[in-house]
Amino acid sequence: MEANREIVELPIKDIQLDKDNPRIAKYLEMYGGKITAEQIALALGVGDSQLDSGGTTFQSLKASIRTYGGVIHPILVNKVEDGRYVVIEGNTRAAIYKEFKDKGVSGNWDTIIAIVYDSMSQEQIDAIRLQTHLVGPRAWDPYSKAKYLDYLRNTEHLTLTQIVDYCGGREREINDYIEAYQVMESVYKDQLESDDEFDHSRFSAFVELQRPSRMQGIVNAGFGLKDFAKWVIDHKIHPLYTVRQLPRILENPKSKQIFIKHKGRGAVQEALKVLEAPPTEVGLKDASLTQLAESIFNKILNLPYSQLQSLKADPEGTEVQALFEARDQLIDLCNDIESE
Repeated sequence: MEANREIVELPIKDIQLDKDNPRIAKYLEMYGGKITAEQIALALGVGDSQLDSGGTTFQSLKASIRTYGGVIHPILVNKVEDGRYVVIEGNTRAAIYKEFKDKGVSGNWDTIIAIVYDSMSQEQIDAIRLQTHLVGPRAWDPYSKAKYLDYLRNTEHLTLTQIVDYCGGREREINDYIEAYQVMESVYKDQLESDDEFDHSRFSAFVELQRPSRMQGIVNAGFGLKDFAKWVIDHKIHPLYTVRQLPRILENPKSKQIFIKHKGRGAVQEALKVLEAPPTEVGLKDASLTQLAESIFNKILNLPYSQLQSLKADPEGTEVQALFEARDQLIDLCNDIESE
């Protein structure tokens, strides 16, 4: 049953930031005591130079609230039995209000518009977070989503079916995110010289790795998760989706050697150059799906920026329409292959 709720102007002094939010608790432990807006922002992975899901930096959000004189979207709070109001969604906005009030910033920061829920269960709180940040308009970045999914699965012990019921998607995708998060938190982090080097934007590489064929290709070549993590750290796998090419690269002795010896960006691209392209004497009609896929992959990977701009300038052109039609057929084929 849905919890009772009302929209009110809530005194900011009565609001408690949710320092136990599984997404940020780990990062706030180091601060102790009073938590500032900047510390909340850093824990949320927003930072001065990073964009949130809506393309807004923490500093621009702060400036917007100050200029507008308040927030546009209400924060969500839960009124617990002892009368406290604990933030469910909107920690950063509430923290900014508290900071403005403490520093005497011009404006009225005594109250903030809030949707108040009454004595919500943990299950209801999880449902709101999932709907708001995993599939809603204020989506978290992939790493933060995975962190929360891991918390729900392994701390709250929700089943994959329950999580899917809350946020949609497929159990396999959710499990891939959780597995990728655990590898990144353990193996990847262990390869870093300090926690400051942890780059959550590298997360998609670990998601790509979850396909059994990709991991098996790495193992068959005599490598493991530690090697993979080091490749990611060294930017040998760039762009990150080129993880998909590792089995082919590592299977061929020459391309494997080039990939391992190459320093930094371009390792995948240089290794791919030595792999056989579709023979020129083979007509398109007689080429295998593998040959065609490899050829298209390499063509797109090396597409000049000027050609991309030309395609964008003529979205109704024959070439663009052919690409879209091929995309639709390829998606249908992949969905058929993956269907359970």
